[in-house]
Amino acid sequence: MNIQSPPTATAYKLLIERDVDVPMRDGARLKADVFRPDDGGKFPAILNLGPYQKDKLWVPPAALEEKATPSMNWETVTPEWWVPRGYAAVRVDGRGSGKSPGQCEPWSLAEAVDFYDAIEWAAAQPWCNGKVGLSGISYFAINQWFVANLQPPSLKAIMPWEGFADIYRDALFHGGILSVFMTNWITAHTMHHVMGRAAQHVPDGWKTNTMWHWMHHNLDSGVLAGSQAQWDKITVPLYSVGNWTGFGLHMRGNTEAFVRAASKHKKLRMHNGSHVHPFYTEEGKRDQLRWFDYWLKDIDNGIMAEPPVKIAVRHGADKIEWRDEHEWPLKRTQWTKYYFDISAAADGKEPRVGALVKEKPAKSSACTYPSFNLGTMGSTSAASSQVMGGGVKPGMGIALETPPLDEDVEATGPLMASFWVSSSSEDADLFLTLRNFDNDGNEILETGQQGSPVPVAKGWLRASHRELDPELTLPYRPYHKHVRRLWLKPGEIVKVDVEIWPTSMVFKKGHRIRLDVQPRDGAGSQGYLHYHADYNTGTNTVYAGGEHEAYLLLPVIPKK
Repeated sequence: MNIQSPPTATAYKLLIERDVDVPMRDGARLKADVFRPDDGGKFPAILNLGPYQKDKLWVPPAALEEKATPSMNWETVTPEWWVPRGYAAVRVDGRGSGKSPGQCEPWSLAEAVDFYDAIEWAAAQPWCNGKVGLSGISYFAINQWFVANLQPPSLKAIMPWEGFADIYRDALFHGGILSVFMTNWITAHTMHHVMGRAAQHVPDGWKTNTMWHWMHHNLDSGVLAGSQAQWDKITVPLYSVGNWTGFGLHMRGNTEAFVRAASKHKKLRMHNGSHVHPFYTEEGKRDQLRWFDYWLKDIDNGIMAEPPVKIAVRHGADKIEWRDEHEWPLKRTQWTKYYFDISAAADGKEPRVGALVKEKPAKSSACTYPSFNLGTMGSTSAASSQVMGGGVKPGMGIALETPPLDEDVEATGPLMASFWVSSSSEDADLFLTLRNFDNDGNEILETGQQGSPVPVAKGWLRASHRELDPELTLPYRPYHKHVRRLWLKPGEIVKVDVEIWPTSMVFKKGHRIRLDVQPRDGAGSQGYLHYHADYNTGTNTVYAGGEHEAYLLLPVIPKK
């Protein structure tokens, strides 16, 4: 890998302009802070727009590689680092947030139109060279996709760092199952703006009932299209940055972007660990700076001549090795089926443990397990997974595991599971967790996006949402329509193809690869739990072997 050091900071001093008016096409004026070189020249601008309050100082954790500064703001670039290197950093309070008047509609078409206007405003300022780039984590990554749908002329490059791209599939409804992270998020930020300090400036900016809007549109009807990347319309150069542990929210959007966006100039970076730390490392900032130097300053630093994919191959317990690749998924992938053998669990008694084997069992077996709520809160329970510390009790569902591996196995890429199910109810929730167990039976965990320990990968599907889109489904990545519900009839056996979000892990010799199929959130779900409707009760049954082909498809990478 060709790694160049970032340019040395020049003598540019920091000039700060507070509460600058940014005019919108409808006459509204949003408020922005502009951090720029105290110089008469023209510089490219890096923008972000969102609800996290531009004036709110972020005091970073002690472990952050970049040290605290007076202008630090959550999930955005640090002006004290970027301005000396010849950039303007512009922070805009989204409509109805911070000091900007109006009504906040998070991740909406309306917000994307405001973002478009802010980009064109910045490009026309006397201190700007006419080129604008977008950078930032999470919220400030997500709405990069949505404004890129609109193709603002002055937007020359984007770098969405851990940002979902499809509010339906990536964030709100995992496999059709509501993620309560999103309902918690909207509640928390409504409280900040209605009851916190932000209410001193805009006391009535969060009247729009976003939670009702999200929950009411629980099929992908087209109403949420403004909050979904339109890949054929995204033509701006993009550097998509994802996190293997972001499988509860962001990561799928970053890999889908690299594969599907229409841009002729695309790069993909996949790292590991917590949500904010990599963005503020010297290594992470080097990638950011080289990207924007190339596209916003016309500096030919060689970044576009390098392989387009940079991935952190995981070796367990946060050990990684960086590796350059030329495509995604990797061309040399050996798509390997590990078949379900559930004969040992056919009696349905706990613990229900089956096997993952290389040959399909000749005889069909079935394993039945309960899908009832864990608690006794009744049908009004918001999310029954939240009892017992956010996980399911031991023995729920069925576990499938390989024998001890006779050599290291690297799995890097998209993955999925295909199997057969029935339910005594009209629906069944399927929660899949890919796990890594060592020779002594101890689980090897990673530092997750939210800082909690997490397993290798996750996948979800509500059985009534099993209908596939044949145009977008790939052999290794099922794509579900989510346009209608195909309710189950009691005892009816149906085939389900479950998308498991992409991953990279080297499973060591002697370790076991394990797949849990459960009716509730499993290990490592902290922060990303799900709501279970009251019809999801009774028992579920998994079928495998014989006429019921059931398997986990792993993207095995052969040793060079």
